[in-house]
Amino acid sequence: MDQENFLLETETARNLYKAVKDLPIYDYHCHLIPQQIAENRQMPDLTDAWLSGDHYKWRMMRAMGIEEKYITGDATGYEKFLAWARTAENLIGNPLYHWTHLELQRFFNINEPLTEKSAPLIWEKANALLQQPQLSVKGIFEKQNIYAVGTTDDPADSLEHHRAIAEGTAPIGKIKTKVIPSFRPDKALYLNAFDFPQYIASLSQASEVTIKNFDDILTALEKRLDYFIANGCRSSDHGLPYIPKLETVRQKLISVKQTDKAFKKALNGKSVSIEEADTYTTLMLASLGNLYAKKNIVMQLHFSVIRNVNTVQLLKTGINSGFDAVNDRKIAENLVSLFDLMSFYTEANCCTNEVCEHDSGLPKTILYSLNPKDYYPIATIMGGFQDHSCVGKMQLGSAWWFCDHRDGMEEHMRVLANLGMLPAFIGMLTDSRSFLSFVRHEYFRRIMCNLIGKWVENGEYPSDTAKLEKIVKDISFENAKKYFD
Repeated sequence: MDQENFLLETETARNLYKAVKDLPIYDYHCHLIPQQIAENRQMPDLTDAWLSGDHYKWRMMRAMGIEEKYITGDATGYEKFLAWARTAENLIGNPLYHWTHLELQRFFNINEPLTEKSAPLIWEKANALLQQPQLSVKGIFEKQNIYAVGTTDDPADSLEHHRAIAEGTAPIGKIKTKVIPSFRPDKALYLNAFDFPQYIASLSQASEVTIKNFDDILTALEKRLDYFIANGCRSSDHGLPYIPKLETVRQKLISVKQTDKAFKKALNGKSVSIEEADTYTTLMLASLGNLYAKKNIVMQLHFSVIRNVNTVQLLKTGINSGFDAVNDRKIAENLVSLFDLMSFYTEANCCTNEVCEHDSGLPKTILYSLNPKDYYPIATIMGGFQDHSCVGKMQLGSAWWFCDHRDGMEEHMRVLANLGMLPAFIGMLTDSRSFLSFVRHEYFRRIMCNLIGKWVENGEYPSDTAKLEKIVKDISFENAKKYFD
């Protein structure tokens, strides 16, 4: 690949990329493991760095007809790497091909394409470099100029590794990168989850709140949220199988009592109806949304996913192993209902029956859908809930998971430009478990600069260098820094 001009098709695009290529990275949503950061983990080999937990690659290896033993099974690391090399050379047009070679270039100075033939020498060279300090976690953070990473953490987590990193007492020592916990209370939101009573017990212990009813669980979650905030938390995160709905804002006043009964049933291990469970989830989301708004915490919502579509493989390989898919549920009416409920500020001591004069109970919100069909409804719904509190309060989150390729990113940004305000966009994230995945920010920046460069050279926007550079710098880093910090 042409390292310098990769994906940059015009002179304007190339000039814009020069303005952003060395900017810091704010990876505000990822799944890096805080303990591995604290320990300054040194990856033993390329298989560990590339294939451990990477269901993107596992799906492609299965498409190549490779046996599961070489994917998640007991084959040696080298055998798995060779199987990946055989797969990678066939991924023409796939973002995994681009990411693989960007990682080889940026971290290992290897410019040769990965093929089954080149794999042995690449294995030896890369593995030798992986043992060097510059490719420890600390070395990678410094090399990639990582300003901050937002991990994903359960409310019951002790955050001991975050504290040690912040205090400089972890083995990694003092680092410039901020390692920020994100509050993900999903396990408290679903009454019919098989382990719901056990989770509530762990949350009760962590919060030191005896949880017996709906008010108690909110009290416990608020205590844990305050603890997270004291340890640097700037955002929450929710993975929703679908958007539940209450029919009207006023129904909230009736539903709390009914939800208390359903909560107590679930706490005792009894099943509840879908309607009861959905009402509980909706009220929890609305109440948490009000908490986030009050405490200036960003709310992230991920939806339109079907999890674990293959039961046979689920039993063999477990969750998060590459058997998820895009969902096509209708989301618009339910999303409006949820936001309207949050906006109708109904804190216990304020405005229980009438619209109040306080600021909206809807927090800064980022919406991620796995299905591009949702982009137009989301972008227009967002417009109905923007306000004066900040630029781009409501965000159409970066093209996510199955959509984070060139076509998906361009489609996402075109929709945002058509229906919203692209210069207010907070940019890319990795959503990754891999320490080498930060090159996806480079990938995004190139695609963004190329798209804007085309518009300029087509005469759709003035060739104003200062203004254009501000736009791409803001999207690449500055907007996220302002939005979260």
